[in-house]
Amino acid sequence: MLHIDMRPLHRTDGPLYRQAAELLRDAIAAGAAGTELPTEADLAQRFGVSLITIRHALRDLEAEGLIRKRPAKTAVVAEPGAHRGVVRAMNSLEDIVDATQDARLEIISYTRRRSVEAEGVFGLDSGTACPCLRGRMLVREKPLSEVTIFFPPAIGSQLKREDFDDVVVFRSVERRLGIRIASARVTVAAELASARLAAALDFAEGSAVLINRMVYLDAAGRPVELTIARHRADSYRLRYEFAAR
Repeated sequence: MLHIDMRPLHRTDGPLYRQAAELLRDAIAAGAAGTELPTEADLAQRFGVSLITIRHALRDLEAEGLIRKRPAKTAVVAEPGAHRGVVRAMNSLEDIVDATQDARLEIISYTRRRSVEAEGVFGLDSGTACPCLRGRMLVREKPLSEVTIFFPPAIGSQLKREDFDDVVVFRSVERRLGIRIASARVTVAAELASARLAAALDFAEGSAVLINRMVYLDAAGRPVELTIARHRADSYRLRYEFAAR
């Protein structure tokens, strides 16, 4: 049986499922492949959380390749080398914020750039240059994503490079300008890494890239920010959850 540091979890320390997953990761790192985990009920009781919380944590660990689930049996530690990278839930604005917990934004530039995509999102005339923030997202100081963020001119012109002091850029916008982000539209696509992107993210040219295009909207449904994030597909995975109607 896998030895785990079992202790009650508290919401003040962050999302409960993430705390449980982190404690389990530590135990898995010290365990041998094939070692059984406690049952979900036992984990829930000893962490002082719900079964839903434990199942959320175990889903993340399974998606990362750290554990292997078995029908009608407890999960076991997976074979080494099965790791699949960071898994991000993307079901709410809170999930977007939570996904950056271990990340740091390295700002490369804040200038005006033309973008046909941004013109369409913001309803601008053709040829309009938009304020554009470019940077890299690093997790434990390793590059994970390249980020390009466009703002409507009326919003971006009120912001300076030094205003972006939060890894979650829309929170900087909310704090500096008093705009409340109410929702986001997310589109997912894929492409192969160019030589430039491969160099920026320190991986092989032609490797798979996962692209998130996120349009953040205010309470009136007006677009405030267009974020285009290109992630290393070998280190980044998305998870969506849908409830029955």
